[in-house]
Amino acid sequence: MAHLETTAEVLRNRGVSRRDFMKFCALTAVAMGLGPGADLAIAQALSTKPRLPVLWINGLSCSCCTESFLRTAHPLAADIILSMIALDYQDTIMAAAGHQANETYEQAIEKYKGQYILALEGNVPMNEQGMYCIDGGKPFYEKLKMGVEHAKAVVAWGTCASWGCVQAASPNPTAATPLHKLFPNKPQIKVPGCPAIPEVMSAILTYIITYDRLPSLDSQGRPEMFYGVRVHDQCYRRAHFDAGQFVESWDDEGARSGLCLYKMGCKGPTTYNACPSTRWNNGVSFPIQSGHGCIGCSEQNFWDQQSFYDRITTIPHMGTNSTAETVGVAAVAGVAAGVAIHGAASMVRHACCDKKKAPEVNEDTSKS
Repeated sequence: MAHLETTAEVLRNRGVSRRDFMKFCALTAVAMGLGPGADLAIAQALSTKPRLPVLWINGLSCSCCTESFLRTAHPLAADIILSMIALDYQDTIMAAAGHQANETYEQAIEKYKGQYILALEGNVPMNEQGMYCIDGGKPFYEKLKMGVEHAKAVVAWGTCASWGCVQAASPNPTAATPLHKLFPNKPQIKVPGCPAIPEVMSAILTYIITYDRLPSLDSQGRPEMFYGVRVHDQCYRRAHFDAGQFVESWDDEGARSGLCLYKMGCKGPTTYNACPSTRWNNGVSFPIQSGHGCIGCSEQNFWDQQSFYDRITTIPHMGTNSTAETVGVAAVAGVAAGVAIHGAASMVRHACCDKKKAPEVNEDTSKS
C-alpha cells in the first residue's frame, strides 16, 4: 500500500498555522451542517488519517460538475485537491494527456488498490458495444469497470452519473446508462444536480475522510444531509405559496415583487436538493432567487417530464391531488377562519367577564 501524508502534515508543510487549520475545520463542519464538536472530529481525522486517494473520470458529460467543483468556496477547491485528497487522476484538469494519462490511471489504481474513491462524472453509453464513447482507443465502459473493481467506493457526480440526464433522454439512442445500473453491488453514493452544488461535493469528500464511511443515504442513494428536504420547504418564497400569491407572467408585478413561481413551472415542490440553503457562487444566489423556477435537475427523468414551464398538477405529501392553488387558498381560508374564531372566542370571554363583574359592582353600590 502506498504511504499517504495526513492533511495536517501537508498543511503544516505549506506553512498553515494551527489556528488557520482549526478555522478550516470549523468552516467545513458548518458547510456540512454537522452538530457541535464536529469541527474537532474533523480536525482529529485530518491530523491522523492519510489523505483520501480519489480517481475522477468522465464519461458522457459536459464536465459541468468539474467546473462546479472548481468553484467551491468552503473549503476552496485548491485546499481540497492540494491538501485533503490525493487527486491522482482527473480527466479535465490534469496535465497528462493521451497515453501518459492512461498510464497514470492504471498506475494510480495499482498504487491505491482498495483504498481509493472512484468518482464518475457523466454516464456510460452501452449501445453498439459502447462505441459511442471511446477513451484510449477502447469503450469507456472498460475504463470504468477497471476503476470500479478495485475502488473502496464509488461516487456518482451529477445527474448524468446518478440518473442518466439528457444523454439518456428518450429515445436514448446510445443507451446511456447511469452508474448504479451497471454496478449495483458496489458501495456508492449519488450526488445529483446539473451540475451538483460545489459545496455539497466538497463536503461529501470531507465527510468520508473524517468518518471513513459514506454519509447516511436516502432510499435513492443520496446523502440525506443535502437531499433530505425539498427545495419548496426551504424556499424563501414559500410564504407567498401558502398565501396563494403567484407570479402569473414573467413581466407582471408579482414577478418584480418576488411572489411564488409555482404557476410558472417551478418544480421546487417535487425536488430534493440544498440549493436554497447552500446556494451558488459562494452563497450569492440560486435559480429561484434569480427569478427562474426550479427545473428539478436533481430528480430522475427531469428531462423527459413535462416542459420546465408547465405547472405541477399535484403536490406530494400535501394532501391527495392538492394543487398549489388549493393549498394556498386553503391556507388563506384557514388563517381567516382562525382569526374569526379567535375574535369570536375573545368576544365571548369578555362578555363572560363583564357578567361576572356586574354583580360585584351592584353589590358595592347597594352597600354604599
